[in-house]
Amino acid sequence: MSQGTSRAISGLHHVTAISGPPQDNLDYWVRTLGQRLVKRTVNFDDPGTYHLYYGDKDAAPGSIMTFFPFVDAGPGRAGPGMTSAVAYAIPDLERRMGELAEATIVFEGPFERFGERAIALKDPDGLRVELIEGGARDEGFHSVTLWLEEVVATAEVLEAMGYVREAEEARTTGGTDGVEARIRYRSTDPGRGSAVDLMTSDARSIGRSGAGTIHHVAFRARKQDEQLAWRARLSAAGQQITPVIDRQYFDAIYFRTPGGVLFEIATDPPGFAVDEDPDHLGEELKLPKKYEAHRDRIEQVLPHIQVPK
Repeated sequence: MSQGTSRAISGLHHVTAISGPPQDNLDYWVRTLGQRLVKRTVNFDDPGTYHLYYGDKDAAPGSIMTFFPFVDAGPGRAGPGMTSAVAYAIPDLERRMGELAEATIVFEGPFERFGERAIALKDPDGLRVELIEGGARDEGFHSVTLWLEEVVATAEVLEAMGYVREAEEARTTGGTDGVEARIRYRSTDPGRGSAVDLMTSDARSIGRSGAGTIHHVAFRARKQDEQLAWRARLSAAGQQITPVIDRQYFDAIYFRTPGGVLFEIATDPPGFAVDEDPDHLGEELKLPKKYEAHRDRIEQVLPHIQVPK
């Protein structure tokens, strides 16, 4: 790594998933989970589909959950070779359970994992979302769970990214309907979402991409030279990594781990305020430059959505 560049990934940047109808997704993630819609744009490869970004009030890296909401999406199913759950860190689990119960929102738990209390919910498409107690305030992401056939090869990738093995346990707390063996890795440069759980299960499931499944996990690079240094380092370790791709709000590189999970490394800059006032993020449809000339047609095709109050 170049001088001044971190020798460990500092946690998650964002997580991207697939959902069904965008209004159902928006209602749940804003009203039930309390997230802010920080960007409404379109899929770079399919401008007739939204790309919705949720995050904390500052749209900070490590809090960003994004969705490709397809109106006619078929149901997906988590299985080996996929990211099966995303977890948020919250300060007061009892209070959150009370709020959910009052709103008649069904959740699993509480249960304990690695000495931390947690509950699990499912969004309208069945995506597993865990809320894990810890910290003085809502801290954005806590971790992701990778469901794998075997963990060794993926563990080696995480170790090359500066993660270290922290703990392991076996119990049924991950939504697979089986006994799970779980190994927790944590970055030695911990930021938001600094933990990654590698999980195997004796449950039999064949994963299928679709609504309610996670498409990829993006790790954080604070600036572009850090991202390029990681690209060089991981390429030297044998990973097949894409060139840098401009995603308008960050630059991205992608590679698929030996266990089948798609990883991304995304930069902090330019950030989500590059084309909107920070106080008004997510209020207008923002398009990649290549689609701006087709705005009228795109707006006709996209379904109407309204942010819940």
